[in-house]
Amino acid sequence: MIKDINSMPRPTFKRTLRRISMISVVITMIIVWLLLSVSSMLTLKQYAQNNLRLLSVSISHTLEAAMVFRDGPAAYDTLAALGAQGQFASAQVVDNMGEIIADWSGTAENDRDVMGGLVSKWVFPTPVVQQIYHNGSVLGEIRLTAMDNIITHFVWTSLGVLTACLILASCISLSITRYLHKGMVNALNNITEVAHDVQTNRNFSRRVSAERIEEFHRFGQDFNTLLDEMETWQTQLQRKNASLLISATHDPLTGLANRTAFRQAVETMMNDRSRKIDAALLFMDGDNFKQINDTWGHAAGDRVLIEAAQRLRNFSGETHCAYRLGGDEFAILLTGVHSTDELLMCITDLRQALLPPILLNNGETTVLSMSIGYALAKCTATPEALMEIADQNMYHDKSKRRLAFG
Repeated sequence: MIKDINSMPRPTFKRTLRRISMISVVITMIIVWLLLSVSSMLTLKQYAQNNLRLLSVSISHTLEAAMVFRDGPAAYDTLAALGAQGQFASAQVVDNMGEIIADWSGTAENDRDVMGGLVSKWVFPTPVVQQIYHNGSVLGEIRLTAMDNIITHFVWTSLGVLTACLILASCISLSITRYLHKGMVNALNNITEVAHDVQTNRNFSRRVSAERIEEFHRFGQDFNTLLDEMETWQTQLQRKNASLLISATHDPLTGLANRTAFRQAVETMMNDRSRKIDAALLFMDGDNFKQINDTWGHAAGDRVLIEAAQRLRNFSGETHCAYRLGGDEFAILLTGVHSTDELLMCITDLRQALLPPILLNNGETTVLSMSIGYALAKCTATPEALMEIADQNMYHDKSKRRLAFG
């Protein structure tokens, strides 16, 4: 079954870098160990062969007298004395006719282990042969076989020392590498933490701190510059969004919340039982606004609407909320109203606030008379029913005012 790569755990950069460093050091040390081991073994082989040849030359001079007199016991004693010192494993003295004059073999020859035998066969594939001379004539030859245990011990010791040195060098290399990589890891962690915070929490005020490594320091400074630009764009975007939100939910002439905001507020209030219990709605419509426009023009009408909106805003204060629904239609959402009597008292106060004359730009004064309808939120079930009752009461009030004032 193929796994989704996004669901698979990802190693951290620190862990990956540590693995790469460890693998690199191990591979490098293994290659170095192999090269040094091979070169050491080749050097050892050459040195051992040369040493055994020199030894055979020295013994050949010692055996010269014994060969002249064909004294086998004397030759054996010489070989035994030198072999007992661990100079060689076995020796054989042969005359010109191929007859063995003396043959000595030490205990090491019998105690040869498998590894020693393999090392001996590799270093000395054949015994070292040295001719014995007397007055320029060849009397015979001596055949020497090297000591296996000495060679094996030297090989193992060399490899052990070499391996220990390389392990120590590997540990030191890893320590130095980790120390050098620590600065890189800390720098990348610093940058990634800032980037993650900006992406997750939209915290554009975060900045990357200064780093000791020049390349990461320059990268951090460039990243900070980008964050500065992003923060500026974010601030401008927020301001623009706030401005668009105000434009979308507020009346440009009076500054009051518009019909869209009114609808949202009514729906929210009606869906909240705790607010609905003591809430009420007032609908207001101008009685003589058309006459003001026709008499003094639209500029005067705008002046009247602005002043009326300001008086509604002052009346509402921090407790209530006023809206302009369009033209000379306004609304107020009241809170803290528990009965019809309280609601009628609020309407009386509102009429008093609207009663003072409005000074126009041309020096004239006028009064904006308004018909007001009301509805208690707890007496209705839906926002539409609440607005319908308030609207009906407003037109009832408008009819009464027409009859009263002609």
